[in-house]
Amino acid sequence: VQLQASGGGLVQPGGSLRLSCVASGSVFRINRLGWYRQVSGKQRELVAAITSGGTTTDAGSVKGRFTISRDPAKNTVYLQMNSLKPEDTAVYYCNAYTITYYSGSKIERDYWGKGTQVTVSS
Repeated sequence: VQLQASGGGLVQPGGSLRLSCVASGSVFRINRLGWYRQVSGKQRELVAAITSGGTTTDAGSVKGRFTISRDPAKNTVYLQMNSLKPEDTAVYYCNAYTITYYSGSKIERDYWGKGTQVTVSS
């Protein structure tokens, strides 16, 4: 699975951005697509995720401001970010989580796209 993310940039506090991530390759294996973010020196954290069945989850810090969605026909996942705050500044990474079964064993893998910088500053 390959992931190509886009849409980051510089925005003022209170502004909006939309991130996009296109998946290619063995997309049929994808169980869940998500967005993570990482600030230098800190652990990467989950922002939001959406399963192949459409169930979403998001971090409490972004609830009500960020919305994750997907377009299965385009193998694309989006992250609409509204009411951005300076603390949302980070490198955002697209993630694909896959599950496959081989000889009765469950194999789980994470795939990562190249990060895209989001900077919220006046």
